[in-house]
Amino acid sequence: MLSQEKNRLLTEVGPGTQMGDYLRRYWHPVAGVSEFDEMSVRPIRLFGEDLVLFKDLSGKFGLVQRRCPHRNADLAFGFVEKCGLRCAYHGWEFDAKGQCTHQPYEEIVDADARLRKKVTVTAYEVRAKAGLIWAYMGPAPAPELPDWEPFHYEHGFAQVVLAEVPCNWFQCQENSIDPIHFEWTHNNWTQRLQDSNAEYVPTHLKTQYEEFDFGFIYKRLRAKESEQNPMWTIGRVTLWPNGFYLGHHFEWRVPIDDENTLSVLWVFNRVPKEQEPYVQEHIPSWYGPVRDENGAWITSHVANQDFAAWVGQGAITDRTKETLGASDRGVVMLRRRFFEELEAVAAGKQPKGLITDREANHNVYLPSACRDELMNGLTRAELAAHPLLGPYLRDFIGQAGQPDHVREAYEAAIGQRLEGATFFTVHGARAAEEGEAAANDPA
Repeated sequence: MLSQEKNRLLTEVGPGTQMGDYLRRYWHPVAGVSEFDEMSVRPIRLFGEDLVLFKDLSGKFGLVQRRCPHRNADLAFGFVEKCGLRCAYHGWEFDAKGQCTHQPYEEIVDADARLRKKVTVTAYEVRAKAGLIWAYMGPAPAPELPDWEPFHYEHGFAQVVLAEVPCNWFQCQENSIDPIHFEWTHNNWTQRLQDSNAEYVPTHLKTQYEEFDFGFIYKRLRAKESEQNPMWTIGRVTLWPNGFYLGHHFEWRVPIDDENTLSVLWVFNRVPKEQEPYVQEHIPSWYGPVRDENGAWITSHVANQDFAAWVGQGAITDRTKETLGASDRGVVMLRRRFFEELEAVAAGKQPKGLITDREANHNVYLPSACRDELMNGLTRAELAAHPLLGPYLRDFIGQAGQPDHVREAYEAAIGQRLEGATFFTVHGARAAEEGEAAANDPA
């Protein structure tokens, strides 16, 4: 368990807080590029700040404070110009760096534009990459925006999936270094949702945690698996500071404020070899629901099961009341590393995992249990039989709410219709079917 003071240190993310200032030193995905196909301006809240994200007429993105400094009008009602955003109330215009560039009436009575030159708004750097809009809210100079290797994979269909989850970011991120939850939340719970008499899936026998430059690697071994299983030899990546990398997709938990988190998934599915060559012209992005039409929490999809588990811990979980066990070794390591990092940065040291060398920031490697399959491809039959990648050939199991137009584009890419199931078999669940065949397959 933690003290209240240490719990606050991990969870408070507003301006001026230690964790908030620490996380601002990293790039964060905050929206999908395709959101701006049919709009130019939208409000967004990040790290306790109310902001406006916009795409001007030149195609450049900007992120500025939500209130106009003139008389506090809402810039979410503003409209874009060639190089900036104009307030709809009195026409004051601001560029992506926050400088006021036009004050229509004021400049008539003040030809030297003395007032305009003094007026600025808070502005943050934003860039587009891999279908995502990324924001950097920390001190200058900004580090490199990581160019992860999967962003360059070919012959695949990528999509950006977002959701707003009403709980603190840190309990979301702790999930990323908790392999045991997969057995229960995504295997046993899914089985019991369909059959209250279903047998439990093979249990975990041992886990291992290793730190590396970009976070932690967790490894796990389950019953009926050999130590040659890639989940034991390679494992999965808890991506520092607030991400998770599972080989075929990334997850990020971006703080909206202390009690709300933006969940961002970037999912890549390689098409069957029979569909190659395939070039994706447009990466779609979409928001998924967390509750159904009756107000109940959706628990049919993998991410939604996580959301329900996280929110069930409370808006900001009370870590003074925990009872930790051996399965929580990774969680303890994660917390300890954050405390060390906060002390180190306070002493003037550079945060963990930043990329500051532009030459080194190309196709940056991360360990992956299915890297070869995603880079080299599989036939339709091989893909269908793959324990980790196969389920995505039948349905999008990642998160509920995939729009029809995204599903149809994906079906066209893979060359087959999805099944449209209500519940899904998540890898590791079919104990009887997998048996010894699972021993050397990714799972």
